[in-house]
Amino acid sequence: MIVVAWTLFALGAAHIAYGAIRFKVPLAEAWSAGFIGKFAATEARRSAFWFLMAGPLLMALGQVSVHAVAESDHWLLRVVGAYLLVASGVGVAAFPKSPLWVPLLLSPSFIVAGFGHLA
Repeated sequence: MIVVAWTLFALGAAHIAYGAIRFKVPLAEAWSAGFIGKFAATEARRSAFWFLMAGPLLMALGQVSVHAVAESDHWLLRVVGAYLLVASGVGVAAFPKSPLWVPLLLSPSFIVAGFGHLA
């Protein structure tokens, strides 16, 4: 189960790395425009901002999951799994071709581990 928790953390780190490359131009434009309040100017900047903001949130959720596994906190694992299931389920329904399938496929592992069925 620890591998699944670290996978969630790694997914967040990959989100940041990919977003920095994918949104290089809108990020540079926002930075050169003064950064503060400059991400609402275009759709590309808004997308860059929200895509990159998802990275640290996934990393935090992964870190919480690593902690929950280490402490055998089954309740917390169920909560993480439930949030992942709902959020990624809504995301996949809205954007079926998105990579939100990854957390959707990870979520049952957290839920099952939360009931003490995975080590």
